[in-house]
Amino acid sequence: MSYQVLARKWRPQNFKEMVGQQHVLKALINALDGDRLHHAYLFTGTRGVGKTTIARVLAKCLNCETGITSEPCGHCSSCQEITEGRFVDLIEVDAASRTRVEDTRELLDNVQYAPTRGRFKVYLIDEVHMLSGHSFNALLKTLEEPPSHVKFLFATTDPQKLPVTILSRCLQFNLQRMSVDMIATHLETILNKEVIRHDKASLRLVSRAADGSMRDALSLLDQAISFGAGELKEAEVREMLGTISHQPLLDLLKAVTAGDGTAVLANVEKMAGVTPDFEAATDALISLLHKMAVLQIIPQAEEEDEAIKQLADQFSKEDVQLYYQIALHGRRDLSLSPDPRSGFEMIFLRLLTFRPLRDIAPPEIISSNIATADQQFVIDGNTEKKKRIVAETTSKADIPIDNEVLQSNPKNNFSHKPSEIVAEIKKEKSTPSIMDAPPPWHLEQEPPAHVIENYAPQEYVEKRIENPSNTKMSEESSTDSIPLEWHNIVPRLNLTGRAAELITHCILNHREGTTVHLSLDKSGEDLLAKSTQLQIEMALTEYYNKPVKLLIETTKLNTETPAERTSRKRQERQQVAEDLMKNDPFVKDLQNRFNAQIVPNSVKPK
Repeated sequence: MSYQVLARKWRPQNFKEMVGQQHVLKALINALDGDRLHHAYLFTGTRGVGKTTIARVLAKCLNCETGITSEPCGHCSSCQEITEGRFVDLIEVDAASRTRVEDTRELLDNVQYAPTRGRFKVYLIDEVHMLSGHSFNALLKTLEEPPSHVKFLFATTDPQKLPVTILSRCLQFNLQRMSVDMIATHLETILNKEVIRHDKASLRLVSRAADGSMRDALSLLDQAISFGAGELKEAEVREMLGTISHQPLLDLLKAVTAGDGTAVLANVEKMAGVTPDFEAATDALISLLHKMAVLQIIPQAEEEDEAIKQLADQFSKEDVQLYYQIALHGRRDLSLSPDPRSGFEMIFLRLLTFRPLRDIAPPEIISSNIATADQQFVIDGNTEKKKRIVAETTSKADIPIDNEVLQSNPKNNFSHKPSEIVAEIKKEKSTPSIMDAPPPWHLEQEPPAHVIENYAPQEYVEKRIENPSNTKMSEESSTDSIPLEWHNIVPRLNLTGRAAELITHCILNHREGTTVHLSLDKSGEDLLAKSTQLQIEMALTEYYNKPVKLLIETTKLNTETPAERTSRKRQERQQVAEDLMKNDPFVKDLQNRFNAQIVPNSVKPK
């Protein structure tokens, strides 16, 4: 007897032998047992998940000589003929080869006649989406009101191509892709029955390569058995599938962690001798990093390779996410590199270049650098230091300088990391610096308001706002002038909606006792409402920590409101960004060389 492939030999003959798809089987079993049968069924899903198999088993359930049942006997003549594919009342049609409307009409000519052998005449149309539009139209009337002895079973991998009129006349069942564990378990059962030696690692490789299809898994299993001369071994299965072992990639990631570029290039050279397919190696690297990320989020996740678990513990979650992104972009650019190997090497060179700072310098070195930088900031020999560096190594600090100095060199307003400040000091310690000049205000005095608003660190501004002596009302004074901090107080009231819109269009006029007088421009009268004023009054009471009564009067304002100030600041930042872009030497070079133009509204300030 000739050899029968595993996909045909182990095709399920009843619902109990089916693997997965329990949501479909449950509905069909209940319908068969309760005698609630529909006249048309549509099975959808990717290739190899059991659409045709379920349809054939259903046909067997409908025509079993023991009666309509969810458990066909498998021994009667009807069951055996359906299994062997020669049952006269099961008409199987491949829609891909019979797309014409004439074929459909010929098929439906015999619908009105009673079945010859079975209880029902079953039309099984595979890949039904391949039928033409006229064929679907010819099928509509018969599909809607078929004779009682006719059942239609449709299978398709692309249900989106079916007309809605067809879908509405069928019971639709969506079959799911098989999981790796599900496929591996079924393959192990088959190999045990076939008495074929195997290991679990090789079964996992085949199951992953099947990509959710049981039929593909069985076909690959046949190929692996032949390749391994009657047995399955991990190394031979990897060679057959062209997959990459994890160990070389693990060694490369360890070399990256150690910052050893020589070891990285040596390992790539070693891989080149046995793995010429560097695209597959990059895919394996991405898959490996994905596994590590999953293990970091879900430590109890299943992973057979202990080396991967150990490596995942050595990396932080942020590092793995960064490496994954670099590998993903490297995979995209692999086709642009001169050859796949150089592209693969560049991925790991990027991992070396952009690995986190803590892998390059220990925290104590960074701390000492910051301390050194702090000691360098001494103005006019005065030992009193202005705080220029935020304590945390990852934060940034802005250096307050005079407006004239800023206009002469706008780049001085940019934020710098502490490590960059240290490098700049070491580089220019012999040359005069802007920090060597005395500030535009006396050290014992508070900086001018325009310096605080525009250039002071955010921490200093917030601390200054929180100071009761600066922002809160004095109980002894009966009238107060408009404080410079009013523009900073408004956003700290945490108002939203209509109340936030109203307060930003007001200015603080004066105060009489516990009464706060605000002035609103006449153009904003529509915003006034009793509930809105009450909301603002409660916010001011909470902010000043004392009862406050609010009065808002409408008048023509000549003073800048918080809303107008915010708009002006935004326009100024936009103008500065556009000026920097226009005056950038690189941009000017592009304009001169290629007649390039800056796209309007494309420049955005930081």
